[in-house]
Amino acid sequence: MAPDDEGAAGGRAATRRLILLLGLSCFAGALASRVTDPFVVSMSEEFRAQPESVALLASAFAVPFALVQPVLGPVGDALGKRRVIRAALCLLAVFTLLAPFAPDLASLAVLRGLSGAAAGGVMPLSLATVGDAVPMRERQVALSRLIVFAIAGQVGGGALAGVLAPFLGWRGVLGLCGAVALAAVALMVFVPPPGPPEPRRRFEPVGALRRYRMLLKLPAARVLYASVLAEGVFVFGAFPYFAPVLEARGQGGVLEAGLAVAAFGCGGFLFAALARTLLARIGQGRMVVLGGALAALALVGLGAAPSAAVFVAAGLVLGLGFYMVHNTIQTRVTEVAPEARGSAVALHAFHFYVGQSLGPVAVGVAGGLLGPGAAFALAGAGMLALGLRLGRR
Repeated sequence: MAPDDEGAAGGRAATRRLILLLGLSCFAGALASRVTDPFVVSMSEEFRAQPESVALLASAFAVPFALVQPVLGPVGDALGKRRVIRAALCLLAVFTLLAPFAPDLASLAVLRGLSGAAAGGVMPLSLATVGDAVPMRERQVALSRLIVFAIAGQVGGGALAGVLAPFLGWRGVLGLCGAVALAAVALMVFVPPPGPPEPRRRFEPVGALRRYRMLLKLPAARVLYASVLAEGVFVFGAFPYFAPVLEARGQGGVLEAGLAVAAFGCGGFLFAALARTLLARIGQGRMVVLGGALAALALVGLGAAPSAAVFVAAGLVLGLGFYMVHNTIQTRVTEVAPEARGSAVALHAFHFYVGQSLGPVAVGVAGGLLGPGAAFALAGAGMLALGLRLGRR
């Protein structure tokens, strides 16, 4: 093998190892993110609270995740992204292991908020780290592979909640998520990701604010950030209402809701398998339009599903369409400001999780006024419009 070929092979091996280690961290970070969604009904009974109040546990996780991004992005750029990822995993493990001991809904909401803030240091900085290491021509495929791990976490959370609910309850499932985060910490400490030592620079808040002002002046960045916020509202706003909608229709409950969440993740797996082929055959623009259309069809299907099987199948289609759109936005964000990639991706995550935190409120209000079917259909119309708008660019 020629020296150039050996170097290229070594580079590919290092990239695969980087994606594997960061991916396992993302898995741990994502596992507990939506794990309370299928427990909305049972937790409302235990805490004697309205289901709408328990559904806001998703917002309790997402809001701190979003709010911590403007700080963690520049901190990662200054102190080293991999260092911040390790510290965030440690905190995530601690807070998630404490959550099963929460005596009431308010205490649980606080611990979920702290867990969300800790998880905010894992996925976005992992995306930025891959952006640093992988050239643009291969980046979308590389990021799609990283996303597989995050999706696996979401699938695992939904599956754990649905399958283990009768045996462990929500407390046991959260404890298991905390144990996984602890294992990820050990892996990152004893088998660190490859790459040169990260330089340490002094964190300068004034410089961080200057970079954010620069990013928000870029028209392309503004479109990307607004788009990812809209995604969070339209897609993830529906998730906490899966179990109540299924129960109201007599089509199931926690198990079926967990399966629908898991199917959404499987749609992401399907996208990751098809990403290279889709990009080669139809291109990025048409893929975004197709993704928006599939997501719209799936949301309408969730609102009108005549059976639990159709509901779960719609979750699969929703995952495929969503990741067609979302992965494209992620890839573009990693290149919008290469000199401040951590800050750019952090601002992306901030908008995405603001959307996720607003989503349950928006869908709840729309569902209360128009019914859940109409609320899901409105979200679908929003995803279709988003796909068409991005496709034109």
